[in-house]
Amino acid sequence: MPKFRKKPVVIEAVRWIGTNTNEVLAFAPGVASYSDIDGRTVITIHTLEGKMTAQPGDWIIRGVQDEFYPCKPDIFDATYEATGGDS
Repeated sequence: MPKFRKKPVVIEAVRWIGTNTNEVLAFAPGVASYSDIDGRTVITIHTLEGKMTAQPGDWIIRGVQDEFYPCKPDIFDATYEATGGDS
């Protein structure tokens, strides 16, 4: 079976910790919204694949096509590392 390696790309991301909702909404304007669903606080992200919800602790990523999507912390840690720069 052929094997492939993910190309190295630099992304921007912000981690939603539950208290920085305004930061997340400013990071993803027009595609992120805050709500309470069944007693759970969530941020809904309108992705290329449809609506996805983020819970506190999840990362919100701006992808290579300026799309946004949530990512669970364990997947984020396994996939990304800090570049040491702000841009």
